[in-house]
Amino acid sequence: MTEIHPGQRVAVLVDAQNLYHTAQSLHSRNIDYSALLEKAVQDRQLTRAIAYVIRAEAPEEESFFEALVDIGFEPKIKDIKTFADGTKKADWDVGMSLDAVTLANHVDTIVLCTGDGDFSRLCSHLRHEGVRVEVMAFESSTAEELIDAADSFLDLEERHETFLL
Repeated sequence: MTEIHPGQRVAVLVDAQNLYHTAQSLHSRNIDYSALLEKAVQDRQLTRAIAYVIRAEAPEEESFFEALVDIGFEPKIKDIKTFADGTKKADWDVGMSLDAVTLANHVDTIVLCTGDGDFSRLCSHLRHEGVRVEVMAFESSTAEELIDAADSFLDLEERHETFLL
């Protein structure tokens, strides 16, 4: 696959819920999205940065969404759904995948910031289309099949002081 070079066009897609819950469970801390974006881009040409977030009616979430914009992300927001039995669900797997496939013709590299193994098939598809796929996540909670499907994997745990607030 393509090596990293300054002319490379990059899209960064962040599964914010996945990273948030992992950072909270491992360190009781939050993700530093500015550091995450900077490392994902690595002096290449940023084409698009999208953070997939869930609106859960928490008081601080609107300021979080605004902060993402200030950093350079386009937040895509989905409301959490509560079912009759009280269970709640919200995920962006299909939306993230569709955006990645759509962006594939416009970028050289897609950086997926998630540990969700559901994206391993997406990685394989993107690589088949000639797109370099990089994954950034916490290895201890990242599906092995996702790591194997990517061109490269960056373990956020190894540099948690850089990527956590």
